[in-house]
Amino acid sequence: MYENVKNKVKELLSSGEIKGFLGLCDRNGHIAPHLFCDENDVENLVVGDKNRPGDSRYPLNRQLINLARAYPDDKFGILVRGCDERGINSLATWNQLNPNRIESVGIACPQELAEACECLKPYPDEFIEGEKAEGVTSGSVADMDGLDVGERFDRWYFEFSKCIKCYGCRDICPVCFCNECSLESDELIKKGEIPPEIPTFHLTRAVHMAGRCIDCGLCSEACPADIPLRTLYKKVAEILDKDYDFRAGYAPGQKSPLNFLGGAPVE
Repeated sequence: MYENVKNKVKELLSSGEIKGFLGLCDRNGHIAPHLFCDENDVENLVVGDKNRPGDSRYPLNRQLINLARAYPDDKFGILVRGCDERGINSLATWNQLNPNRIESVGIACPQELAEACECLKPYPDEFIEGEKAEGVTSGSVADMDGLDVGERFDRWYFEFSKCIKCYGCRDICPVCFCNECSLESDELIKKGEIPPEIPTFHLTRAVHMAGRCIDCGLCSEACPADIPLRTLYKKVAEILDKDYDFRAGYAPGQKSPLNFLGGAPVE
């Protein structure tokens, strides 16, 4: 299973083209991120559930940022789905990753997963595992937009009131890279205040994610209170697409209209 991916990773490692490959590993019945440095260890690499490539989802880009900072002169490979590729593209425009020091090995998500995620592009530009699924528009945003203003306000107030301020949405986000997080500032939201002031916490984060969110949906999956965060960020993404013709990570090198970061790209 996944022989195309495994063979490609073995080739990259044996040739010395990459220092290591960041992927998923099945250990003791659990699938988790793993850095493969030995081609003989690649047999333990998995793409996801045996019947649904790409179904095991982790923010591998966050680990990739750490590797890039620790080994700035080395090149690493990484397993990417559509959203992972968008993350790499987006992080490169924010000078967090150098795409020239990244070798992506792509997999396509199955149609079932694309529909569950309401993903517009459930595959990277190039992939060697899986089949190209159809993109899916966001029905959850349409449903929310179908409510009148008062109903939407009440619905979001109810959803935000469930927040226990665990920071799970921020901690799992593959494009959160700030050294200091404003969500932890006492001037904004007092530490230890549970629940946080409603809706300051999530609206602040939504503003910060504007032009950065790659629509991976990991925030919603991580939320123990089942707040529909993905719907919130999808709506923000739709506004940017409508007003600026921009969606984060879809076009390599295209900066967000809200990206005012100066300096040269990471080399």
